[in-house]
Amino acid sequence: MQKQKSYTNTTKKVKLLGLFILIFSGVYAQTDLAELREISKNKEIKVGLVLSGGGAKGLAHIGAIRVLEDAGVQIDYIGGTSMGAIIGGLHAVGYSADQLDSIFQVTDFNKLIRDELPREAKTFFEREQADQYALSLPFDGFQIKTPSGLSKGQNVFNFLARLTQHAQEEKFSELPIPFFCVSTNLETGEEVILDRGSLALAMSISGAIPTVFRPIEYQWQLHTDGGVVNNYPVEELKRRGANFIIGVDVQEDLHGRERLSSGLEVMAQISNFSTIKAMRKKKNLTDIYIRPDIDSYSVLDFDKGRQLIENGAIAAKIHFESLYHLANAQLNNQPQKKRKIWKPSNNDSIEVNDIHIAGNQNYKRNYILGKLRMKAQQKTSFTDLNNGLNNLSSTGNFNRINYTTTFNKNGTRDLHLQVFENQQKKFLRFALHYDDLYNSAILVNYTQKNIVLENDLFSIDLIGGDNLRYKASYYIDKGRYWSIGFNSRFNQFATDVDASFVGQLSDNIDPNQNINQLRIVNKDFTNQFFIESFLRNKFRFGTGIEQKFLEANTQTFIDSDFQNDKKETIIETSNLVSNYAYLEFDTMDHSFYPSQGFYFRSDLNIYWGSIATNKSLNSFSIAKGRMAYAQPIGKKFSLKLDSELGFRIGNEDMAGLNFFLGGYGNYAINNFRPFYGYNFLSLSGDSYIKVGGDLLYNFYGANYFIASANFANLQNSVFTSGEWFSSPSFSGYALGYGLDTFFGPIDIKASYSPEVEDFIWYASLGYRF
Repeated sequence: MQKQKSYTNTTKKVKLLGLFILIFSGVYAQTDLAELREISKNKEIKVGLVLSGGGAKGLAHIGAIRVLEDAGVQIDYIGGTSMGAIIGGLHAVGYSADQLDSIFQVTDFNKLIRDELPREAKTFFEREQADQYALSLPFDGFQIKTPSGLSKGQNVFNFLARLTQHAQEEKFSELPIPFFCVSTNLETGEEVILDRGSLALAMSISGAIPTVFRPIEYQWQLHTDGGVVNNYPVEELKRRGANFIIGVDVQEDLHGRERLSSGLEVMAQISNFSTIKAMRKKKNLTDIYIRPDIDSYSVLDFDKGRQLIENGAIAAKIHFESLYHLANAQLNNQPQKKRKIWKPSNNDSIEVNDIHIAGNQNYKRNYILGKLRMKAQQKTSFTDLNNGLNNLSSTGNFNRINYTTTFNKNGTRDLHLQVFENQQKKFLRFALHYDDLYNSAILVNYTQKNIVLENDLFSIDLIGGDNLRYKASYYIDKGRYWSIGFNSRFNQFATDVDASFVGQLSDNIDPNQNINQLRIVNKDFTNQFFIESFLRNKFRFGTGIEQKFLEANTQTFIDSDFQNDKKETIIETSNLVSNYAYLEFDTMDHSFYPSQGFYFRSDLNIYWGSIATNKSLNSFSIAKGRMAYAQPIGKKFSLKLDSELGFRIGNEDMAGLNFFLGGYGNYAINNFRPFYGYNFLSLSGDSYIKVGGDLLYNFYGANYFIASANFANLQNSVFTSGEWFSSPSFSGYALGYGLDTFFGPIDIKASYSPEVEDFIWYASLGYRF
């Protein structure tokens, strides 16, 4: 709740504070006070507050505003640019300095700037895409293009729209404190004064730092950060009637040669020339000029917000005596002003009477509403509204989604969505990876949207490196209805395994041969056609038909019966057809380092046909499932528990579709499952049960220490033989380090198994594919 102070209480407070400073500082600003007395004799004092841009350094404005409040100064106008527009706009609609401090202290600006979306906002298909590609570039016209900014700014707009949802005035002059901000018309280079319309949009436009945020379309033209043309709009404040100016300046200053060691720093210095030159005149138009200590901070140092806010307060306190007398002059030498007082709304929901959508051409209303998951004439929480906007944004089909609400006579609101469709339909995507099974790999992906239909997407991965592979998919997203897809992949890897292990899988290997290890090559070629549906991005279920070709061979040992004809021994070959079904529930907050959430997946394949092989097939089924749960157990710790099982129903001798345990960090296909303490393909059986857990310690930023353990029973017919209820036959433990990076997780782990009595190291770098 915002504290409301009476003029009497304010006067008492500022007098005490003023007396304290007079006694202990001995400072008295004679020139400022003389000018102040002259102004107050001749006309009413109208105080204008101008807040400059400066990125994260603009957090110092909050500290300065707190001192103005303590001194009792009443602001009549606020003008700002960039971060000054954001702080000033929020103060203009009723947020006190203390409230702003509380809001910004708990806000993760890195997530806002990167447009980082919560995992729950993405569909399963979008999650799979996000967990695979490190870099995505537009590729229209067969030309690679770089984005006009790192971020669309959607999260920033959503954040500001939520904070200003109580502000319904069309004109900013009708806000509790009249307000305006500045943007730059990127197409003409002209200064634009923003003083009406959507306050959240105006603040977003003014704060769209070039290269950090993409330009924003406004009134059919592109706009960017107002600091490009006017980073300290003091002249406009005077034109609007302010006759006493308080300015807080957090702009970058010029640096000496020791700070100009890179091309980026040189360009930044050059861009500051005109701004600093203009400030010589602007400073003379400012009656109380506040310059916080921001020289050692950058525009992106939001993690140092507490110190920046404090530095703003320290700089403002130097002028406290002048501010104190200004407040007294406002109270004693002129009539008290009546100003409407707004309290920022604490409502956590809105009742939407109707939903209006504008700007959509390729994406129909039903598609947008299906992603938004809102219905008219019902109450919707702002959390759900924000989640719906995230759902729309995560599709990549929209450059931006702006919204406003208008009140109806019955107290409900209409929601107005303005969508800007992404005209980029073709993309090149890239990723790098290393693990101990596939070794080094580079992925190049081509993605095209709307290739046949409005809501479709085609994607193909070409993977080079030690194991050549590909993966292609075509997907028609029908939103809340049944979506349709086709997947195709070729996957292969080679690894050394124990010869006796291979002898259990194939009669083509003589166990009496004097060979300790074999180099086994595994190949998989799979095609799937499926339909699936969703419930709120958390739960999906689907069914389809699958063709799978499997082959395992070795060149280490050549069967003498075929030595003249072949250079390899076939361990297993199959070409199968099956119907399959699956269901999946996922609320994990992170794919690789979750701190909370629940995951469940079950799969069933019914194999009923064999293609182009001489091998007869008796139908059989394979069922498998996995369940995991993550929960924070402190500020830095989280625990993830995991359990899995799988079994084959039927007597079919199909070793290639056994369950294989061992290894860590690779992209898992078919029935290959990770297991600490063992190498890849070390354990095999037609049924298994496994339990395990990870204790994650997020000790700094995106860095983790991880302690893990897993236990399993695995053999042929583990369930029918009763081994399900016995103590685990296999166990493994691991300690490791994990780092979450923009190109994927980096994991280094050391594992140990009491049964093997040896240590094994695992390394996995980058997204897994």
